[in-house]
Amino acid sequence: MANIIQEYIDKLDKLDVSKMYENDFFLTWEKTDDEIAAVFTVADALRRLRENNISTKIFDSGLGISIFRDNSTRTRFSFASACNLLGLEVQDLDEKKSQVAHGETVRETATMISFMADVIGIRDDMYIGKGNAYMHEVIDSVTQANNDGVLEQKPTLVNLQCDIDHPSQTLADALHIIHEMGGVENLKGKKIAMTWAYSPSYGKPLSVPQGIIGLLTRFGMDVVLAHPEGYEVMEDVVKVAEKNAEEAGGKFTITNDMKEAFKDADVVYPKSWAPYIAMEKRTDLYGKGDFDGIDKLEKELLAQNATHQDWVVDDSMMELTKNGLDTLYMHPLPADIEGVSCEHGEVTAEVFDRARDSLYKEASNKPYVIAAMIFLAKVKDPVAALKALESAGPRKTFK
Repeated sequence: MANIIQEYIDKLDKLDVSKMYENDFFLTWEKTDDEIAAVFTVADALRRLRENNISTKIFDSGLGISIFRDNSTRTRFSFASACNLLGLEVQDLDEKKSQVAHGETVRETATMISFMADVIGIRDDMYIGKGNAYMHEVIDSVTQANNDGVLEQKPTLVNLQCDIDHPSQTLADALHIIHEMGGVENLKGKKIAMTWAYSPSYGKPLSVPQGIIGLLTRFGMDVVLAHPEGYEVMEDVVKVAEKNAEEAGGKFTITNDMKEAFKDADVVYPKSWAPYIAMEKRTDLYGKGDFDGIDKLEKELLAQNATHQDWVVDDSMMELTKNGLDTLYMHPLPADIEGVSCEHGEVTAEVFDRARDSLYKEASNKPYVIAAMIFLAKVKDPVAALKALESAGPRKTFK
């Protein structure tokens, strides 16, 4: 049982994570290569400790505050699991039950919920230009309250999905690829197709495709972004991907041909999203309170989507990839499965069923990734902390 996480401790000891302490996690491309590697390393170490019945609790009290301004299953439960793993209780802020409707400001709300909070996790992905800005307003508010002596500590903010990026998802995705490929060093040169796929629903966030191209280009991969004309993502994120690819010695290309993206791909990631321009328009309409305009826009976008029903992952599409039907298929879930959850959708039931176990393993990384983000922000010496957790040994199990 001794030294079960020594390899992770040795890796972590070589990484500079000093700036992660008492800091926040907004976008993956704001973090250094060492900091990204540290998240992977700590996530794997925490999983290994739990698998061996060794406590990973670094808190004996405190709160993890969750603020979900959009619906969620995996991320909501992953955040709760991560907090519990580290010893925090979770309290969800339901804005409908708060005083926000009575004029309570963001600064006041953020301060009031943070008296015993160690971390705040926020999902706010609905409106372009709003989600990430809201997260910054929350953290600026609690920072000021801490500086003024109102809060004894500043809680750490973890981005659980915004309008720009979905760090916990994409880091979990990257860790899944690393595990499947046998190590991060094996990602260089591997081709991943991040493609749009048809959905009968409207307004899905851009943060997953943007997060994928903003993260996986850092590993020297051949990253291809594919979508029909008119479904472009944020230009600023495209520039991040181009810069990352150049620095890492990889490739980043954009195509309007799904088959071209799938050809000889090592990994495929088909996922629907709304056009950036349309999401901007929706945000403008929302700001004006023009709900009739939003309804009209929704009908227009659903009609636009319907012209691209051939953007679906079936066996013939998978056969274009490097390993055919055995090629790694990824999705953040839930997928729009043809004949199961919808008549026409992103993927056929045959493709999805073959990939089901892999998809669930992909999702299982998320609690540990979020826990690692919190761990690295709240522990000044993470190497010493991991050693201390391991030395405590297995917990007693009463039967």
